[in-house]
Amino acid sequence: MGDVNLVVEGLKFMVLGMTTVFLFLMLMVFVLNVISGIVKKYFPSKKVKPLHVRNQVAANSDADDEEIVAVITASIEQFRKH
Repeated sequence: MGDVNLVVEGLKFMVLGMTTVFLFLMLMVFVLNVISGIVKKYFPSKKVKPLHVRNQVAANSDADDEEIVAVITASIEQFRKH
């Protein structure tokens, strides 16, 4: 009879523990949603330009790319000389 009592007590502790964990996780989700709302309100995300606009800007910067390649090439040559 004592073993059955121990099993019942074990089940009670299991339910108590699982309920505690579940309530903590629910509280954590609620708090994270509140914090997310506060961050979105006071620190809005930057607007990203559409892809076709970014491609036009990239096409216009070919001269800049050539200059960067020239600088990198000169740096590598200078490094290899030493």
